[in-house]
Amino acid sequence: MMKMEKAPAPLIVPNPEDPRLTERVAGTDQTGAAVEIRVPVERPLTLYLNAQEIVTMMTIGDYPEYLALGYLLNQNMLKYDDVVTEVEYDDDLQVVVVRTEHHTNFEAKLRKRTQTSGCAQGTAFGDLLEAVESVALPKAELRTSWLYEMTRTINTMPSLYLEAGAIHGCVLCKEGAPVCYTEDVGRHNAVDKIAGWIYRHGVDPADKILYTTGRLTSEMVIKTVRMGIPILVSRSGFTAWGVELARQVGLTLVGRTRGKRFIALSGQERIVFDQNLDYVEEESARHKRKGEERDD
Repeated sequence: MMKMEKAPAPLIVPNPEDPRLTERVAGTDQTGAAVEIRVPVERPLTLYLNAQEIVTMMTIGDYPEYLALGYLLNQNMLKYDDVVTEVEYDDDLQVVVVRTEHHTNFEAKLRKRTQTSGCAQGTAFGDLLEAVESVALPKAELRTSWLYEMTRTINTMPSLYLEAGAIHGCVLCKEGAPVCYTEDVGRHNAVDKIAGWIYRHGVDPADKILYTTGRLTSEMVIKTVRMGIPILVSRSGFTAWGVELARQVGLTLVGRTRGKRFIALSGQERIVFDQNLDYVEEESARHKRKGEERDD
């Protein structure tokens, strides 16, 4: 695990009332009437690793320190035994600097950068697949009672998505309870914030479940495995390569998780079917997201 001073892990949940995260915008609806709606903000955040500029990300701007650490860890630009001496954020400049004990140089990796299937500006580097091939995920288990409790709780929690839409969420759960819930304009940003939170506070990922509102792509599988989380759940669907990678590394992959329904395409041996479906409610239409009917 990455070496840096640990602090007690705070419970993180969305704060849709934070005035920094949304703006009110005037417009016109389908009848010609004037309307005003809340929309999420996007602001640039430039990440430096020591003196080297790495990337400029578009983000809603909360938890920049977690986002920076998680991005570098998930891109394999920080190793787990690197000594991080400081994470410095300047709100005026919209810059975050991660400083390590020893200088690093990733110009070669930056030249190998490829665009991924993530929204906005997600990137993957050429050696990420090699980095996950040697990972041994813990056995763990996924009880269906935890799965239904988790999805019901997440769907009914206050969130930017429910207030303003146009947002993705990722939630780290222990059994059926969320412990870290992050949102952003891209799902890769949301999961990177969770990665930074895990490693900043020394949280054990072995008994955790990662939930995402986005698709189960190769990028999401790689990042989940990089974090050492054995179970990945989504309300959305799968990509073929995401499923193939999950099967190769033994990740439990569960998608189309809405109401009573879910489909597992990898790691089914971890699932314990202990929930009576007669006591599970179907999902409210309020929680449906754009395009989900194509996954049914």
